[in-house]
Amino acid sequence: MGDAVEVLVCVTCKREGMDPDAPRPGAELAAALAGRLPEGVTLRQTECLSNCKRGCTIALRAPGAWTYVYGDLAPEQAETVIEGAAKFRDAPAGLVPWRERPEHFRKHCIARIPPLEALE
Repeated sequence: MGDAVEVLVCVTCKREGMDPDAPRPGAELAAALAGRLPEGVTLRQTECLSNCKRGCTIALRAPGAWTYVYGDLAPEQAETVIEGAAKFRDAPAGLVPWRERPEHFRKHCIARIPPLEALE
């Protein structure tokens, strides 16, 4: 898929009951990913992916590929995101076989969205 793969990280996610002044877990996850993603994968910080009850939330997307939204991540799971992003990048149309996905991605997929090109 070339250099078009993006990992979107919701940096506004917070956990229920957390101190509103505490660092946002999504922002901490984004910081843990900065400069560490595989070649051809770009980090994009974004506001609110509307998955607040299951944050931290990320999305993996690329032109012509399925988009995946994953939740229930912690800042300490940067390695899971890095592994998943590499597999997504290398899979045709982003379709990583279920058994080859990181375990967290298998159990915490929020949505799978078809490529825009498939709707034509």
